[in-house]
Amino acid sequence: MHVAVLGSGVIGVTTAWYLMKAGHTVTVIDRQPGPANETSFANAGQVSPGYSSPWAAPGIPVKAIKWLMMEHAPLILRPNADPAMYAWLFAMLRNCTSARYAVNKARMVRLAEFSRDELIRLRKDTGIEYDGRAQGTLQLFRTQEQLDGIGKDIEVLRAGGVPFEVLDRAGCIAVEPGLAHARDPFVGGLRLPNDETGDCFKFTNALATMAAAGGVTFLYDTLIHRLVTSGGKIAKVETSRGDVTADAYVVAMGSYSPFLVKPLGMKLPVYPVKGYSITVPIVEATRAPESTLLDESFKIAITRLGDRIRVGGMAEVSGFTNDLPERRRRTLEMSADSLFPGAGDLSAAKYWTGLRPMTPDSTPVIGTTPLPNLYLNTGHGTLGWTMACGSGSVLADIISGRTPAIETADLGIARYAA
Repeated sequence: MHVAVLGSGVIGVTTAWYLMKAGHTVTVIDRQPGPANETSFANAGQVSPGYSSPWAAPGIPVKAIKWLMMEHAPLILRPNADPAMYAWLFAMLRNCTSARYAVNKARMVRLAEFSRDELIRLRKDTGIEYDGRAQGTLQLFRTQEQLDGIGKDIEVLRAGGVPFEVLDRAGCIAVEPGLAHARDPFVGGLRLPNDETGDCFKFTNALATMAAAGGVTFLYDTLIHRLVTSGGKIAKVETSRGDVTADAYVVAMGSYSPFLVKPLGMKLPVYPVKGYSITVPIVEATRAPESTLLDESFKIAITRLGDRIRVGGMAEVSGFTNDLPERRRRTLEMSADSLFPGAGDLSAAKYWTGLRPMTPDSTPVIGTTPLPNLYLNTGHGTLGWTMACGSGSVLADIISGRTPAIETADLGIARYAA
């Protein structure tokens, strides 16, 4: 079967890889000059299945009001005239119940744990390198209230069989020695020893190179105009290079996916939630993080990537904007410098922003659509890197008519019609 994959971020490239391994002919189409040049370019770097938690959670509406008043806010709302923004926000608020949080988190962890296993298998099979480390992730709590509030997350981790450790301050320093120099106080942390880190951009480019060597065709610098139907299915995709025909089509275009399927009568509730990062060269390795640390107070991840530190986070709902406010950079610098002072040269940091494709329930949309040869793999939000290999693997199984290794019925677009 010939499959056209629309999008060459980490989701599109991993999808192409697993489709190729399943024996399909694959063509990947993207407007960028190469893979992983948008949201996958400079994300936080963590592969953290156990921390796969919905943004929509009990108490978030109240917290959001407080966050909006903070100088270093983890959530930023910049309203515009886009009706889709308000529809998405309303749908997200509807998911801020204990019952929906439990359902959403459980299926996110299921996919993310499987994805981590697939990444390990892929690494063993190919020897792919991407500044990867497998030294766990530490969620750091600056206050006792935060530490005392992890009960529900621990219940989900136990139910899913995910190993974890609850650490006091000394325990945090034992796994992340650089914290001994922290300027700000902290009380403890929740550590997941099986989590990993790595450079998503390097991974995606290396995998694209291997996929091309295996026969996958990549059409870069190619604008995707629209999908054309005939006889109740997709007949072709119109591009700036002409029409591309295939037997099946996969939409993996992140935040832009809804625009492509809307003319087909599909309401795909994916909206961009903007994130920011800085990439800092390490100048004192003994003060730098060993793996990934999640600063719970500011929702910022601080990750060791080879000789660099990636500091990424925040969630800004502002539509399709790509500006780089200096205020957001100061928040990233504050978090890193307060916990790992002197580890990196902040004056030499590279500042970046990307649009994370987020669903209201934080779970990606993977699987079939009402059109028999059109499939979706999008809406991974902040967890595209964490969930990429698992998402590509299960979708390749679905397209190939095989039963996926994990349950996928609740991941499709049909859940929004219920």
